[in-house]
Amino acid sequence: MIGIDIIVDETGNLRSCRAAGHAGAGETGADIVCAAVSVLMRSIVRVLSKRKGITIRSGAPEPGRLWLEIDYTAEGSDFLSAAGEFLITGLRSVAEEYPANCKVTIATERRT
Repeated sequence: MIGIDIIVDETGNLRSCRAAGHAGAGETGADIVCAAVSVLMRSIVRVLSKRKGITIRSGAPEPGRLWLEIDYTAEGSDFLSAAGEFLITGLRSVAEEYPANCKVTIATERRT
């Protein structure tokens, strides 16, 4: 099972996403769920890293673990909103189609 934890801020903008685990939906190297999650996460990192007003930190410290954290300014807010919605919709779609292999949890960041 891949567990995906997403944090959005009070405006709904993506702040972080962590995916951990193995889907077990196919053989290593041919698992459609792992491939879908990996492509979505790696693509968002590449797209956001090229935008002004968005700072992204990310890593894949070992097989089965991907993470990203995002800071942004007003200049990057609108683009981040659209890109984050794309990522969340894609990950939710994978989880809905393969509920035994992928679970998405979304929480709102609370600022104090």
